[in-house]
Amino acid sequence: MEVKTDEKSTISLRRDVEYLNKILDKVLYHEGGEELLEKVNKIRSLTTSLRDAQDPSIYMQIKEEIDQLQPPLRENVIRAFSVNLHLFNIAEQNYRVRRRREYQAQDDTIIQPGSLEDGAKRLFENNVSPEQIGELLEQLSLELVITAHPTEATRRTMLRIHQRVASLLKAWDHSYTRYAKKVIQETIENEITILWQSSEIREKKPSVMKEVSNGLYFFDKVLFDVLPRLHQDLEDLLYEKYNQQWHVPSFLRFGSWIGGDRDGNPNVTANTTLQTLKEHRALVLSKYKDSLDRLKELLSQSTKKVAVSEEIEDSIQQERKTLNYNGWHKEDEVYRIKLGLMLRKLEYTEQEHELGYQNAEALLNDLYMIQNSLEQHHPNKTPIKLLRKVIRQVNVFGFHLATLDIRNHSGEHETALAEILRDVNIAPDYKALDEEGKLDVLIKVLEDPRPLISIYDEFSAETQEMINTFRMIKEVKDTFGERAIEVYLISMTASVSDLLEVLVFAKEVGLYRVYPDGHVKSRLHVAPLLETIDDLKHGPDMIKHLFSIPLYRRHLQARGDLQEIMLGYSDSSKDGGTLTANWELYQAQEEIHSIASSFNVKLKYFHGRGGSLGRGGGPLNTSLLSQPPITLGDGVKITEQGEVLSSRYLLTDIAYRSLEQATTTMMTAIAGLNDATKQVDIPSQTERQAMGKISDYALEKYQSLVFQDDGFLKYFNQATPLNELGALNIGSRPMKRKGSDRFEDLRAIPWVFAWTQSRQLLPAWFAAGTGFYKFIEETGDLALLQELYQKWPFFQSTINNLQMALTKADLTTAKEYTKMVEDTAIQTRIYDQIVEEYNLTKAMVLKIAQQEELMEHKPNIKESVRLRNPLVDPLNLIQVNLISQLRKENENGSDHEVLNSLLTEVLLTINGVAAGLRNTG
Repeated sequence: MEVKTDEKSTISLRRDVEYLNKILDKVLYHEGGEELLEKVNKIRSLTTSLRDAQDPSIYMQIKEEIDQLQPPLRENVIRAFSVNLHLFNIAEQNYRVRRRREYQAQDDTIIQPGSLEDGAKRLFENNVSPEQIGELLEQLSLELVITAHPTEATRRTMLRIHQRVASLLKAWDHSYTRYAKKVIQETIENEITILWQSSEIREKKPSVMKEVSNGLYFFDKVLFDVLPRLHQDLEDLLYEKYNQQWHVPSFLRFGSWIGGDRDGNPNVTANTTLQTLKEHRALVLSKYKDSLDRLKELLSQSTKKVAVSEEIEDSIQQERKTLNYNGWHKEDEVYRIKLGLMLRKLEYTEQEHELGYQNAEALLNDLYMIQNSLEQHHPNKTPIKLLRKVIRQVNVFGFHLATLDIRNHSGEHETALAEILRDVNIAPDYKALDEEGKLDVLIKVLEDPRPLISIYDEFSAETQEMINTFRMIKEVKDTFGERAIEVYLISMTASVSDLLEVLVFAKEVGLYRVYPDGHVKSRLHVAPLLETIDDLKHGPDMIKHLFSIPLYRRHLQARGDLQEIMLGYSDSSKDGGTLTANWELYQAQEEIHSIASSFNVKLKYFHGRGGSLGRGGGPLNTSLLSQPPITLGDGVKITEQGEVLSSRYLLTDIAYRSLEQATTTMMTAIAGLNDATKQVDIPSQTERQAMGKISDYALEKYQSLVFQDDGFLKYFNQATPLNELGALNIGSRPMKRKGSDRFEDLRAIPWVFAWTQSRQLLPAWFAAGTGFYKFIEETGDLALLQELYQKWPFFQSTINNLQMALTKADLTTAKEYTKMVEDTAIQTRIYDQIVEEYNLTKAMVLKIAQQEELMEHKPNIKESVRLRNPLVDPLNLIQVNLISQLRKENENGSDHEVLNSLLTEVLLTINGVAAGLRNTG
C-alpha cells in the first residue's frame, strides 16, 4: 500500500511539472516571442537527449547553440532555465505535501514513516512504559538556530512568489470544477509573469536589519503556528496510545544568530543587536494581539449560562480600575471582558509602560486563569484548542520570540582585554603570556569583586564596543527576559583562557560575580566553538582542564550544571575533508561527553551545520541520527541557514513534516537509550580503529591536494566562479576574514558555493574513496564496511551523503570550467586527480552499499536529480562562457557598462544553478 501511495504521488509530481512547464511556455512566448520559446525548447530537448544517450555529437550541438547566444536573447534564455528550475522546486514541495496528505487519508494501519504518529506507535509497540515516557519528555530538547550565513541566492520577493504559486498548486489539487481550475491556472500564469518581470539580483548587500527582517518572516508566516501545533499533536497522539495525559514541555524552540553574530561582520554592533531584539519583541507582541483577538471572538460564553471562576471576576474588577478601561461592552461575556483588558495591557507592553505586562509569565498567568475557569464548565475531553495554542505560543516564544546567540572571535576578546589589563596595570602585555600565565591573571581578576573598568576610563573604539556589547546583554536580559540572550559563543576557541576572558567581561557588567562566601552568580552560558581538525583533537583535553578549575565549575553550577559546546562542520571540513571532519566530530563528541559525565556536567552540543553536504548538510532527522546516541539526551542545537530556511520553512506543511521527523528521531533514539532491554548499535573497538584508519588515509589524500599542491589555489580561483560570487550580494558579511587572499581566511561558505557551482562539489566527497580503498587494500575487509553500513547510523549517513554528492557532481560539465585555468599543466594535473578520485570514491561507495547505481536507496531523489540535470546543464555552460568573457574584458580594461552587463548575466546563472542544485552552501 505504501508503494502505491508513493507511485501515485510520483505520477502527480510529473503531472505538476508538465502543468507548470506549459504555463511557463505561454509566459516565455508572451515575453520573448517565438524566438525565445524555440531556443529554450531546443536547448532543453538537446540536454535531455544528451543525458539519455551520452552522445558527443549532441554535446557539440548544445555548445554550438550556447556559443551563438547573444544579448538580449542570452539573458532571457538564462532566466527561462532559472525560472523553470524554481517551478520544479515548487512542484517537488507540493509533491511532499501531497504524499503526507495521502498517508493521512489512509486508514490508521498505514502511517507515514517518521511522523509523530509513527513515533508514538513505535514507543507503544516497543513497550516503553508511561514512566519512561515522562522521563523521555523531560530529556527531549531541540533548538534550531537560524543564521544569516549567505547561501540563499534567491531574493525574498521571489520566495514570496514561490510561496503563492505553491499555495495555488495545492488549491488546484482540491478544485473540482472547470471554472475553479481555470481561475487557478490564470492566477499561476499571472504569478509566473510577475516572477519573470521582477529583478532576481540584489543591487546591494542586505543590511543586518534587512537580514533580521528576512529571518522574522519565517516566524511570522510559519513557525509561530507550526511549533504550538506540533506540541499539541504530540500530546494528543501519546494520549491516544497510552490513554494517559502528559503535559509535553516546550521542547522545540527556535533561536537566531541574525543581529547577534559579530564574528567577522563589522556591521553587527551592540546597538544593532539591541535593535534586533526590539524587532523580535515588536513582532511577538503583535502576534499575541492577533491571537487574543481570535480568542475574544471565540469565547462568547455568558454568565447567564455558565459559572466562571471568582479569580476571573476579581481580576476584571481590579484591572478595570488600574487600566481605567472596560474591555468589552457586554457585562455577561466575562471572557471577552478579560481578553479586552489583556489586549489593553499588551498595548501598554508595546509602549514599555508600567501598566503593561512586565514579563511573559504574567501573560501566561492570565491565560491559565481563563483555562482554569473554562475547565469548570467545558468538557475536559474536548479542550479549546485555540486557547491551548495561545498558551503554548507564549510558553515557546515569550516576549523575545527567539533566543539570540552572541558570537565573536576569541582574538577579539583577547585584544580588548589586553588593553584593559594594561591600562589598570595588571598585565603590561597580557597577549605575550603563556596559557598558564593568562589563567593565573584571569582567575585572580574573576575572584576579585572589584571592577576593572571605571566609567571614566577611555579605550580604543574596538575595546569600547566590546564593553558596550556586554552592557547591552545585561540590559536586554533585564528588559526582555533571561531567555532573550542565553549563550555567548567563542569562535576559534583554542584554550581555556578563551572562555575565561568572556567571563571577565561578563563580570565587569554584572552578569557574573563571585561572592565572599564562594558562591557564584552567572547569567550567561559561555560556549566554545571547536572548528578546525586540531581544535577537535585537542578539544577534550581543553574541556577537562576547564572543568577542573573550581571557579569555572561553580559557574556551571550556577548555570544548572549545563555546558554548551558548538561544533563547526564548515571549517573542519575545509581543513581536513568531509570524511575526516565527520569522524573527528563524532569522536570529539563521545570523548567530551565522557569527560563531562565524570564531572556530573550535562552537555548540549550545538551543531554548526550548513545546507550543503560539504558543510554537514542533509535532512534534519538523518543529521540527528548520525550523532553518537548518548549525546542526544541533554538537548541538541542545530543551525538552519541560507537556502535551508526557505526549503524547510517557507511552507507550513513542509515545516511541520521536517520538524515532526526530527522530533520522532530524537524521541525514539532517547527511548532506545533508556530501555535496558534494547541494544543500541555502538561500534566496537575494531570498527572504530577501522574508521580511524580510513580517516587518516583520507586526510593524507585531501591535504596532499589542498595544502601541498602549489597550483591548487590557482586552480580553485580560476576553475570556479569564486571571485564572481562576491558580487551576488547575498549577505552582509564579507566572504573572507580580514579581507586577505589566504586560504585560511576564506570562509567555508564561498569555498563550498564555488565548488558546487562548477559541479565539482569537491568538499563533499574528495578523498573518501582513497580512505576506503587503502583500508580495503591493507586489510581485505570489505565485509566489515558493508556491515557497518547496515548497522551504524553514522557510517550509513556518511556513505549516503557521499552518494548524494557524487550524484550531483558532473565532471563533464566541470571540465568546461577547467578551461578557464590559465596554466594548462595545473589544469590537467588537478582535474585528472579529481576525476581519478571521483571514480574511485564512486566505486568504493557502491561496493560498500552493495548497489549497482548511486542513490538506489532513494529513488525519488535520484529521479529528481535526473530531471533537474537537463535544466542545470545549459546554465553551467553559459556561465563558463560568460565568466571567460568577463575576465578577458576585465584584463582589457573594458568600460563599466560592458563589464556590468556581463556580470549581471553571470549572477543570473549562479542563481539558476543554485536553484537547480538546492544545497549550495
